[in-house]
Amino acid sequence: MMKRYLMAPGPTPVPVEALLAMSKPILHHRAAEYEQIFSEVRQGLKFLFQTSTEVLVFASSGTGAMEGAVVNTLSPGDKVLVVRGGKFGERWGEICQAYGVNFEAIDVEWGNPADPALIEAALKRDPSIKAVFVTHSETSTGTLSDLKTIAEVVSRTPALLIADVVTSLGVTDVPVDAWKIDVAAAGSQKGLMLPPGLAFCSVSDKAWEMVAKSKLPKFYFNFTAEKQNIEKNQNAWTPAVSLLMALRETLALIQQEGLANVFARHDRLARATRAGVTALGLELYSKAPTPAVTAVKAPAGIDGGQIVKTLRTKHGITIAGGQSHLKGKIFRISHMGYVDTYDIVTAISALEMTLAGLGYPVELGKGVRAAEAVLMEGKA
Repeated sequence: MMKRYLMAPGPTPVPVEALLAMSKPILHHRAAEYEQIFSEVRQGLKFLFQTSTEVLVFASSGTGAMEGAVVNTLSPGDKVLVVRGGKFGERWGEICQAYGVNFEAIDVEWGNPADPALIEAALKRDPSIKAVFVTHSETSTGTLSDLKTIAEVVSRTPALLIADVVTSLGVTDVPVDAWKIDVAAAGSQKGLMLPPGLAFCSVSDKAWEMVAKSKLPKFYFNFTAEKQNIEKNQNAWTPAVSLLMALRETLALIQQEGLANVFARHDRLARATRAGVTALGLELYSKAPTPAVTAVKAPAGIDGGQIVKTLRTKHGITIAGGQSHLKGKIFRISHMGYVDTYDIVTAISALEMTLAGLGYPVELGKGVRAAEAVLMEGKA
């Protein structure tokens, strides 16, 4: 028998409270009992997004929220700015291209955060730009960009700021209203501690003005229809009822812990993971690491894919490898969502044994000691 640990950057582990909620008999989505649950979910999402506006909910992955953000705010031929510094930044451009939206790309070297000054310069050069698309926490590179400063830059212009917060929401501070983020797109299988299947979009008043003018085709991902229904504690289409029942539980857990404590926990786990891997002589890939996932360069002569495979098959720990040109060159350890101290200790210990088995010189316990030193902060 081998116990399994899920430490990939999505899906992430699901707490017992959510699992039990999903095991309950399913409700009819037009029943009063469902409306009560959805009312609680609405308030919990506002708390999490730190917004006074409604957060729209769709049955899809986070990419559905991203597509919805494009088709509900823009019209054919509009010009936008897309910041691309990894696979998910590139996805914004791919969605825009699919709908005939012209985009100017700011290409960021993978592993580096977006430069707000480049965004500001592009907006000054071309005032016709209708929206700026950014990725807050780029999962493919383990990088966190300065979304607050980017938002300050964009808010001074007529353009919308549309942000992928899929792996930052519920992990690090994303105060949507305070930072003036016009559309924030997220998914359920990351910091919200649920299985895949729910997508979320917060929409500012400035963005709703653009929604009213949008001419791109839309049917399922229709923000206006969804808002009209959500205000009645309903959904425009059949919702993922069991996932929403579980969402009520995970939002309650987040509220009980408190946002500041949630963010501090993720920061501590991330710092402990970085301390553990660097103590083993490994190098971080990102110049600005996200608290969601740690990207690590594979040692010279060792395929990163072998590290991922060995951790999974010999130690029962699922992490992620590199994507695109980083395949085999990095590996990524997640520490977001339903993760705590001993998950990190276990992961670093297994990494030590994996590297030793692959021929990398390891002083067993050195990485664990370094991680524990960080994890003990405030625990004594």
